[in-house]
Amino acid sequence: MSNLANAHLQSDLDVAPLLLAAHILRTDNEALQAARDLAGAAREHAAKRDQQRKLPWSLIEQFTRSGLGSISIPREFGGPQVSFVTLAEVFAIISAADPALGQIPQNQVGILNLISSTATPSQKEQLFSSVLQGWRIGNAGPERGSKNTLDLKARITADEDDLVISGQKFYSTGALFAHWIAVKALNDDGKPVMAFVRRGTPGLRVVDDWSGFGQRTTASGTVLLNNVRIDDELVIDSWRLSEVPNIQGSVSQLIQAAIDLGIAREAITDAISFVRERSRPWIDANVERNSDDPYVIADIGKLKIELHAAEALLRKAGRVLDEVSAAPIDAQAAARASIAVAEAKVLSTELSLLASEKLFELAGSSASLARYNLDRHWRNARVHTLHDPVRWKYHAIGTYRLNGTLPARHSWI
Repeated sequence: MSNLANAHLQSDLDVAPLLLAAHILRTDNEALQAARDLAGAAREHAAKRDQQRKLPWSLIEQFTRSGLGSISIPREFGGPQVSFVTLAEVFAIISAADPALGQIPQNQVGILNLISSTATPSQKEQLFSSVLQGWRIGNAGPERGSKNTLDLKARITADEDDLVISGQKFYSTGALFAHWIAVKALNDDGKPVMAFVRRGTPGLRVVDDWSGFGQRTTASGTVLLNNVRIDDELVIDSWRLSEVPNIQGSVSQLIQAAIDLGIAREAITDAISFVRERSRPWIDANVERNSDDPYVIADIGKLKIELHAAEALLRKAGRVLDEVSAAPIDAQAAARASIAVAEAKVLSTELSLLASEKLFELAGSSASLARYNLDRHWRNARVHTLHDPVRWKYHAIGTYRLNGTLPARHSWI
């Protein structure tokens, strides 16, 4: 059924993916176990999927059926509302096995948090209920050819008694696999809103044209909207986020950091395995095994130390988000959350790139052979870490610590 759904999605007539019943997880431990089970299934053919650019339909469906798609939904709406510490670890576990599989639902987490923060009670009830039933949410926010990522050309306009939306989106991660597409656009007042469009709505088309050299199976391509009629009850005033302190950016960035951490974990694991089992020692080391080379040993030790540091910072960031979200959020609390997550994101970004490059230096030339596809770790790290520049996180952290300047209020800090 998955392949059939995928084939339909390539045609001009948009067709929603198969809707599958979803389990509702109740505890953090259940969520972590579901993530481990999914990772076990994903790891087996992750390298082959990357080589063949084969989309992980069955794994996304397992993600949904397991209940992982709803773990951040508030308890008052029937969700488990796991801790942010657990949420981050769930994505790190999945992304170690296959970071493309981790990235596909990452926007759903951020969008669910936006719903919690800004939607009306009736909007929350409908959207949360649908996700608990197995609906997936895809992203249609960024656009190409604009001044910056906040500059939107897509518009929602009135057409007699209805609202219609038109525009073209790119980097639409999750859209191909989704039942709802969350579209960012400007309303008639020029304010940014988010409209939830049902798959299969006339005028909507999802195009699988993602060609990035990393994260190859995320299908992060184009969404086309041509006078798509939308339900005005499902248009969220996302502009309200900019008017009050919030943790929207922190939540989104926490998942980004978790994905990068997962990439680093797997790159280090594969480096250790290759050094132990396949690579030859350098002639000047005068050892029988590459794993006895003192310089290789030292580098693996450094990587493990930095991995543990990145894991600790990610856990700390999750704890800060748990603390901040448990009380009314003021400007100082929001800033504290942003900075904690930024620190974790800096280290996870740099470690994912370092570990995936060091793998080849330590394992040697044979590690570069295509049959191992170990270069996918670096390609995935390089592409995923391009979402937002770490140099600006250093700046945000530095000016906060030095001058007490609060970070910007958007989704990238």
